[in-house]
Amino acid sequence: MSSTPTPAPVIAVEAHGAEPVPRAQRHGNPRQLLWTWASPQVGFATLYIGVLSVAAFGLSFWQAVAALLLGAGLGSLAHGVLSTDGPRFGVPQMVIGRLSFGHRGNALPSGVNAVVAGIGWFAVNSVGGAFALNSLTGLPPLASLLILVVLEIVVGYVGHDLVHRFERYAFPVLAVIFLLAGAWIFSGAQLGSPSGHGGGFGGFLLAFSACFGFTAGWNPCASDYSRYLPAHTPPRRTGLYSGLGLFGSVAVVSVIGAASGTVLAPEGASPTDAFTAQLPGWLANLTLVAIILGAMAASTLNVYSAAVSISSLSLRLPRWMGRATLVALVGAVGTVAGWLALADAGAAFEHFLLVIAYWIAPWLGVVLAEHRLRGSTPDSELARRMTDRTYRERAGIVALLVGFAVSVPLFSNQTVFVGWVPSHWPAAGDLTCLVGFVVGAALYAALRRRADLSPNPGA
Repeated sequence: MSSTPTPAPVIAVEAHGAEPVPRAQRHGNPRQLLWTWASPQVGFATLYIGVLSVAAFGLSFWQAVAALLLGAGLGSLAHGVLSTDGPRFGVPQMVIGRLSFGHRGNALPSGVNAVVAGIGWFAVNSVGGAFALNSLTGLPPLASLLILVVLEIVVGYVGHDLVHRFERYAFPVLAVIFLLAGAWIFSGAQLGSPSGHGGGFGGFLLAFSACFGFTAGWNPCASDYSRYLPAHTPPRRTGLYSGLGLFGSVAVVSVIGAASGTVLAPEGASPTDAFTAQLPGWLANLTLVAIILGAMAASTLNVYSAAVSISSLSLRLPRWMGRATLVALVGAVGTVAGWLALADAGAAFEHFLLVIAYWIAPWLGVVLAEHRLRGSTPDSELARRMTDRTYRERAGIVALLVGFAVSVPLFSNQTVFVGWVPSHWPAAGDLTCLVGFVVGAALYAALRRRADLSPNPGA
């Protein structure tokens, strides 16, 4: 069989939602996943993770680098693994989740992902871009936000091929500008200065969790952008380009943010102004343009994947409410959330970053365990399970809920709630995502093995 990629069709509104993409309509090359996953990370949100690691979590620059690289590396590794199922099955990530949670049980993670991606992340990224547009043009923050979300929703409405094309053309612009800004930031950074207020091991875990949560936040959307690739696409290339694009971008930009965090920001400056104030005027303006473009690159993926997640719920929606219409509706709700977050975007983003990993960690533990345990099960059988409305997998939903219930009350370390462990041992930091992942994966594997030994496995 030829490995020559099928040429992409003329851009038109995508007709597919959560159903399998027919093999005759598959197209593209796995190399496109490199910029599709790199472009959305080159922006203010990724920068701010690095800034928080130094300015809020009390780490030195080099401690922050270690935490950021570890978090980005683990999240990207999982992303590459999950992306390989896209060409294999031709369906979005949340449909593949039915193998782990069953048809009905999968409604919980699909619904959560629709809310987190379409409202949470869409708002976070759009607000970052809105502040940049406000700084660049002087337009009010709300007007800046509305301009951006309209453009983002249009790209997501058209769908898969336009999303990929937008990310492709955005990537070289974003890369050049941010590398220039990064070089300037490093020239004035205080890289050898000690931690501001002794972050220690607890601060390291907070920075790691923030970066892991940010990076793994894309995992529930992994196969959404690889499912149109031809079925014979080599899995290694799919996983490599997906994981490398995500890791390289998050690692470089967050480390630039950490370097920026070693310099005292002007009092009263907006989050974006605090970063660009360290740059000369011409480069500051270019960086603002890049932050705007990066926000659009991320938000288009957010709103598109949220609509696909809703489609995977198999709800009995009116015929007119397809994937494209869902993009517009989800984007409208996300816009309202962004509007409400404009008043205190920095605090809202910090809280969101830390909480986001709480549900993803046990979910990721379950789906990676399922990916490993499916073994030599034929693809035809796996595809049948994904379309069988009667298929149940209690082990997945039990492991997800238990992983969440154990990790959050015991290990959470938030402004509004501190779990039992950090309340007694503050130096422990926030172990929630680590515990949630381990409990979810281990419990799912144990329950699956027990079910496989019973007379009715998977029932």
